[in-house]
Amino acid sequence: MNGPPQSPDDGYERLGGQARIPGPRGAADDLDPAHAPRSLPPMPPAPVPPAPMPRPPAELPPVAPPPPSHAVLKSLLGAWALAACSAEETQAVEDHLTECAPCAEEALRLRDAVGLLHPEENLDLKPLLRSRVLEDCLGKRPARIPVPVWASPYDTETARLDALLQDFGDSEWHTPVRLKWFEEERRRSQRTTVAGVIGHLLTVDGLIASALGLDDPLGPDAPKGGPTVRTEHFWGASVNPITRQVRDPWREQGHTLVRTVSFAGRGVAELAVDYGGFALPLGDAFLERAFECWVHAWDIAEAVDYPYEPPAGPHLHGMIDLAARLLPGALAQRRRAGLAAPARGLVAAGAPGRTLHLEIEGSGGGGWDIALDSPGAKPSPDRTVAEIALDGIEFCQLAAGHISPEEAAVGQHGDREAIRDVLFAAASLSRL
Repeated sequence: MNGPPQSPDDGYERLGGQARIPGPRGAADDLDPAHAPRSLPPMPPAPVPPAPMPRPPAELPPVAPPPPSHAVLKSLLGAWALAACSAEETQAVEDHLTECAPCAEEALRLRDAVGLLHPEENLDLKPLLRSRVLEDCLGKRPARIPVPVWASPYDTETARLDALLQDFGDSEWHTPVRLKWFEEERRRSQRTTVAGVIGHLLTVDGLIASALGLDDPLGPDAPKGGPTVRTEHFWGASVNPITRQVRDPWREQGHTLVRTVSFAGRGVAELAVDYGGFALPLGDAFLERAFECWVHAWDIAEAVDYPYEPPAGPHLHGMIDLAARLLPGALAQRRRAGLAAPARGLVAAGAPGRTLHLEIEGSGGGGWDIALDSPGAKPSPDRTVAEIALDGIEFCQLAAGHISPEEAAVGQHGDREAIRDVLFAAASLSRL
């Protein structure tokens, strides 16, 4: 069957009734606009693939920030003075102040200025105002009833020791203390505690209390004898170890002694105080008690590893003077016991005799002439046969029995035998 007839405009070229391949199509601009093919809508652009995410960089070790510059640190000085800096800023500023003198001076001025800034205060009186006013008044107005000059060293040394004891806890009161003294030709010692030392001072101070007609701390059954007998009785009478409770009676007794002699008048200084084997005038007894209080305070401070200063120069001079005045009697006593060389030239009382010159250096020092052959002889510079030079503190250690005559650093010149006898006599002044 033949197909349907083709219209002449179907685009096929016929040849002998047969369809042929269509010829080439004319250009678009050659066609009639009415028959131009419609343009297709533009294709949308191809989507752009997203850019790959960048890889995170590898972790690097932290780098310390550079230190602040001088200008920055200087600008922080005001905040530092007001304590308004952070911890890091405070550390940086303080490190800088150790290296920069101008900034350190400026920081000091700013800190002083900050001290002038204070919050508004109320009108209530400060709690310490009364004590400050009283202290100032007492410093300007002499006491109506002053402490005698010869009792002032005792008053001062007991107050210093009491201040040392004030903050002691129970453990410090039981700290071991070794008391040392020199007897005959040997050094002796006794082990006790801090509380035991205060008990020893309490009982020996009781000798002065008894001489003044005050109560004896050992009571009516106090043994007859000197410091050693009384101390051993006190230590042995207590079943339990001595505790910090001993401080109150010791302190109260000291205050009572000073108050009593202050009201007693001048003549009381000559009242005799019996020490058992010898007696001392009350004025010398107070000096002797001041010396022992200082020595044993030194023992206590050494036991608890605490620094302790020597007495004031005038007080130390009085203690050394007492020891120097006691040397002729101590030398005669050792001579009677066969512990010193015999006298070489006995003279009548008050007559010039052989003399040793004792020179004490340092605070409280001075020069003393010591009669060698008789306590009643008068020392004479013209009859000086030997000289000794000692530091004041070392002489006190020797007189307290804390060092032996062989250990004392002595400058010496002249009669060796006289020098030895005087040094051993100084050590024999010590006792428990």
